[in-house]
Amino acid sequence: MNKQHTLGIIGFGGMASHHNQSLIDYERVKVKGVFDVNIDRLKYAEELGLVAYSSKEELLADEEIDIVLIATTNEVHKELSIEAMAAGKHVICEKPVTLDSNELIEIMEASQKYGKIFTIDQNRRTNKDFILMRRNVEGGAIGKPYVIESRVEGSRGMPTGWRTIKELGGGMMLDWGVHLIDQLMHMVDEKVTSVYCKMYNIEYSEVDDNFRLTMTFESGLTAHIEVSTNNYITHPRWYVLGTMGTLVVYDWDCNGKIVRCIDKENKWEEEIVYTKAGPTKTMAPRNENTTESIDLTEPMDVVDHISVVYDQFVDAIEGKAELTITPEQALRVMKVMEASFLSAETNLAIETDI
Repeated sequence: MNKQHTLGIIGFGGMASHHNQSLIDYERVKVKGVFDVNIDRLKYAEELGLVAYSSKEELLADEEIDIVLIATTNEVHKELSIEAMAAGKHVICEKPVTLDSNELIEIMEASQKYGKIFTIDQNRRTNKDFILMRRNVEGGAIGKPYVIESRVEGSRGMPTGWRTIKELGGGMMLDWGVHLIDQLMHMVDEKVTSVYCKMYNIEYSEVDDNFRLTMTFESGLTAHIEVSTNNYITHPRWYVLGTMGTLVVYDWDCNGKIVRCIDKENKWEEEIVYTKAGPTKTMAPRNENTTESIDLTEPMDVVDHISVVYDQFVDAIEGKAELTITPEQALRVMKVMEASFLSAETNLAIETDI
């Protein structure tokens, strides 16, 4: 019979509550209790039937707990992760894993020192919209891709609270950028050779509440990532240009399509074509018989659940498989974000070897 692991949570806010709720029927890990500096969150944990520890030291001293989830504000991820591993616990940390790459390197060194497994909750690798885009692009549906656009947009502004405070790791780059960068670096097995980023402070002067990031990979493939909190007309979630077609996924529900070229239609007439834009050849309408349209729908076989993150974590703890969400991968993402902040500060493209 497989062992059931026992989880303790440090920082019982919204994301930790999500972990707890999602793991209720998960057979491999059971949540025992939590510690939070907010007494109201401890009372809420008790109402859920969890142990409310009086301190992080009390939680870490509990010998039944062999896994700790770090779900606090971002500035204390490093110290708490190292402290938990020193206490003999394996650690799963919420994203962003740290505020800079040097802090993550310290965690990686501690993982080696104490012989404990450390992973990060990069749970959006299994989002169905991402998997749908990736499968079709990697399957050659639009030829060789050369531009991938990824966007997350809202119109209600950035959530208030710690996300508006720089020293706590606030801002959209660290909140959403970390996910979107991770998705693309997980998909594209190439080095990032340059980064250009423009950040905006629409409502908060201290942190970015909107950004535009362009990453260039070794092959020349360009990824454009946008996160906006005041878009009243949204772009598609994914828009991908390939040498033989275009893919669009409009939303999180995976509504989308591929328009694929079946005839290059390279013969140009001598006459100028007149359009609403005036006389043109470049924007002349294409013959409908030269393309085909393929509707995209939700991939029903994909398991998009936090249990996927825990499965790879527990497999590594039990020696059954290697981690698939590794600190080394997170380090690359962190370095891209650092280059993005530098680019935004200097208004320059940053050459990288990431």
